[in-house]
Amino acid sequence: MAWFKKEPLVSVKETKVRMPEGLWIKCDNCKEIIYKQELDRNASVCPRCQHHFRIGARARIDLVVDPGSFEERNATVRSLDPLHFKDQKSYPDRVKAAKKTTGMEDALLAGTAAIGGHRVSICSLEFGFMGGSMGSVVGEKVTRAVEDAMAERIPFIAISCSGGARMQESVLSLMQMAKTSAALARLSRARLPYISILTDPTTGGVTASYAMLGDIIIAEPGALIGFAGPRVIQDTIRQELPPGFQRAEFLLTHGFVDMIVERKNLRQTLIRLLDFLVGTPAGASRS
Repeated sequence: MAWFKKEPLVSVKETKVRMPEGLWIKCDNCKEIIYKQELDRNASVCPRCQHHFRIGARARIDLVVDPGSFEERNATVRSLDPLHFKDQKSYPDRVKAAKKTTGMEDALLAGTAAIGGHRVSICSLEFGFMGGSMGSVVGEKVTRAVEDAMAERIPFIAISCSGGARMQESVLSLMQMAKTSAALARLSRARLPYISILTDPTTGGVTASYAMLGDIIIAEPGALIGFAGPRVIQDTIRQELPPGFQRAEFLLTHGFVDMIVERKNLRQTLIRLLDFLVGTPAGASRS
């Protein structure tokens, strides 16, 4: 009976190859698998289709400012819970979780820096902190950044990446529109430039409050930019929306943004704009 018994001639042990996590990333646009180090070298832009991945607030600032020049301000301003808001979690618990994830006290990083030798006041939203939502702290820090620009007579630059107003602060969040737009009106009267940079996504209350008020508005390629989302608009007007609606390219065609700039060219674009708006700094080389 042994003639009919199947036995392996050689003992083979099954081995599983474990690949370290985080080495490869799938592009949301072209679906290609990209080596993470290659993506990092390309400023988190897909080398195949040029899709711009979202990056953090500090990474965005580091991308455009002179190395080592950024000095954070108002880092200790923190959110309160005046409405005692609670949905699936309490508001303080959501803030605590966002702090742990991002290492930030709230969704805005603000301070002063130099760009091509130009001293600027600059702020950047962190989408990882509750969707980059704007509450009282974000509105206050944007306003203080504008006031810093006026106090030092320097340009103001805002980098936006937000899902809109922070619903956990209700009307207090909506009030930030008046605060930030009033501050920017004072900046305009002081004849100081404001450059607004819109990334994916820039929507809701941030769009309405200060992101679309720039003297020059720059968008990243393919960024979703608008107030209400396209699905809400389509359900309201009951009409088919045109292709590419609310994307940066559509807004450029219709005059809502001034230029679309790829991430790799953003720093040099800002330097050229600042040279034009306030003059080339003494001793700066542009060769």
